[in-house]
Amino acid sequence: MANVAVYNMEGKEVGTLELNDAVFGVRINEHLVHMAVVQQLANNRQGTQKAKTRSEVSGGGRKPWRQKGTGHARQGSTRSPQWKGGGVVFAPVPRDYSFKLNKKEKRAALKSALTSRVRDSKLIVVDELKFDEIKTKKFKAVMDNLKVTKALVVLTDVDEKVILSARNIPSVKTTQVNTINVYDILKGDTLVLTKDAVAKIEEVYA
Repeated sequence: MANVAVYNMEGKEVGTLELNDAVFGVRINEHLVHMAVVQQLANNRQGTQKAKTRSEVSGGGRKPWRQKGTGHARQGSTRSPQWKGGGVVFAPVPRDYSFKLNKKEKRAALKSALTSRVRDSKLIVVDELKFDEIKTKKFKAVMDNLKVTKALVVLTDVDEKVILSARNIPSVKTTQVNTINVYDILKGDTLVLTKDAVAKIEEVYA
């Protein structure tokens, strides 16, 4: 089992924590990690793009000129794709881009992402994150103490003071254990977990 240092909000080491290999020490499956990221990005797409085909553009009912004898190429409608104001060839239509991943695949991908953060030494465990007021300056100070700039901060439950304190820092995102996902873990340069969050992740995914 991997051992990681536990820090306080001042950035001082206050102990160590043994991580469960069933969650933080699995064999990394890059294919499933890739699929999980693609799925999340695909599921986030609105899919509302739309353009009109030649059958949907208004006008163009009359043949522009007679078939032969004008010297022009033959034309049947002013709404053909080659005309200005004509329809679009193979026009995009609204569609659903989402697709499904099996539960076991999702869990395996998440464990792989967590393991990669441990192996790359980009996982920091904090004994607790508590603020007595909503203050971005205080949260920024904690990140500076931990020597972290771009991070995903995982909390056990919704803590409004912590979440609102971090909201104005563009490079920091907060989430809860029940909403963590592969894309956010990989996008944040460092994964910051509270001790309680580690325990809950191990409880849910071990």
